[in-house]
Amino acid sequence: MITLAVDAMGGDAGLDVTIPGVLAFLKQQEQVKLILVGDEEKIRVALTAAKAPLDRIEICHATQVVEMDEPPQSALKNKKDSSMRVAINQVKEGRAQAAVSAGNTGALMATARFVLKTIPGIERPAIAKFLPSAGNHMTLMLDLGANVDCTSEHLVQFAVIGGALVQALYPEKGAPRIGLLNVGTEDIKGTDTVKQAYRLLKSSDMNFIGNVEGNAVFGGQVDVVVADGFVGNIMLKTIEGAVKFMGSAIKQEFQSSLFTKAASLFALPALKSFKNKLDPRRFNGAIFLGLRGVVIKSHGGTDAVGFTYALEEAYHEAKAGSLARIEEGVAAQLSVLSEKKMEAEQAAMANNLD
Repeated sequence: MITLAVDAMGGDAGLDVTIPGVLAFLKQQEQVKLILVGDEEKIRVALTAAKAPLDRIEICHATQVVEMDEPPQSALKNKKDSSMRVAINQVKEGRAQAAVSAGNTGALMATARFVLKTIPGIERPAIAKFLPSAGNHMTLMLDLGANVDCTSEHLVQFAVIGGALVQALYPEKGAPRIGLLNVGTEDIKGTDTVKQAYRLLKSSDMNFIGNVEGNAVFGGQVDVVVADGFVGNIMLKTIEGAVKFMGSAIKQEFQSSLFTKAASLFALPALKSFKNKLDPRRFNGAIFLGLRGVVIKSHGGTDAVGFTYALEEAYHEAKAGSLARIEEGVAAQLSVLSEKKMEAEQAAMANNLD
């Protein structure tokens, strides 16, 4: 039985979204229990009104709520009994295998990092997300906004934890193909940081396929795409905007004349399938990767359907035992990288002596 801790108060709409999302999720997954964290009285009233299955729900009272615009350091210092922090504490204490929150992203990352700490050898956690690509393939992209300024070593660490996650969830696929997001595929392109990251990844024993451009995310040729948080977040928001634009443009075209309106009736099944495939709610639930615990961030403005998908992401992470596998994979890769670095330094010293 998997147990998830849920920040019931987080997000733009709080209980109005989290409770319906929780109930839909419980109907889909029978082998799961939930710890709902927040104002006990309000949660109990909402559950009673919704006729929730209380045999699989535990309520954990928290007296505070982190506001969506609250500075992360303020939340960390002044909201020690927030629903967000108490939910993460459930993971720290071993009472839950994962935590889910739709709350303030910065505060959630700061709190999760403080409470859970990072995997040994990983300096910074990253925000990672699986995106759809050709042939029903899913591409993991990170970092999507947690780290705006990164060193080449940070990018390599993102590749390590991203590859370890994909390997943990899909071991049958073999070594994940890792690409470094750049303005071109040539190794001479990009910033100094990216070029140095390229050299480090090339010397590793990871399945590094080289630099990739933005269109490769959807091509199915790569399993993990690595970027700093500045570039990754801009790309993610651009993708979201493009999807909305395409949906709006297609709808507008089909309503432009009587002929296109009639044609839309025949195309309706295909259009519905297309809409469902690109529905952003299906991909709600970003992973805070690199922590010693599973934390899933739901979009703050999502609806109950989207929140259900975030819970599904947490469930699959926990069920796969991904954290233990990630830690094993990270330790192995960092050991190899350390050996490679030492060999390179020794070779450089030998060249200098010659």
